[in-house]
Amino acid sequence: MKINFVQAFIAIALSALIAYGLYSFHNGGNKILLCAGSFVFLSVSLILSFGINFEQSRTTTNIRVLSGFFFTIALIINLLFNFISFSVASYIVTNGILLLIYILIVYSINKAN
Repeated sequence: MKINFVQAFIAIALSALIAYGLYSFHNGGNKILLCAGSFVFLSVSLILSFGINFEQSRTTTNIRVLSGFFFTIALIINLLFNFISFSVASYIVTNGILLLIYILIVYSINKAN
C-alpha cells in the first residue's frame, strides 16, 4: 500500500468543503454532527479512491470503484439528512453501519489478493 500525500490532501480538502457546505445549509440543531459525520465518511472513501495505491492494480481498481460507489451513497444519505430533521441516534446508526460495511468490504478485497 502506497499513499500519495498530495492526492490524499486534496481528497481531505474536498471532503471538508462538502462537509462545510452541508453544515451551512442545514437548519436543524445537529449541524456539527452532520458536518463531522459527513467529513469522516466522505474523507475515508475519497482517500481510498484517490490517495492510495495497492500492490496489485486489480486490487486498486476494485477498491477505487467500491470507494466511488460508497462516496456517492454517503453523499446522497448526508444530503437527505441535510434536508430533514433527524435524531442523533438515527444518523450515527445509519452512517456507522454504512461505513463499517464499506471498511469490511475494502479489507476483504485487500486480503483476497
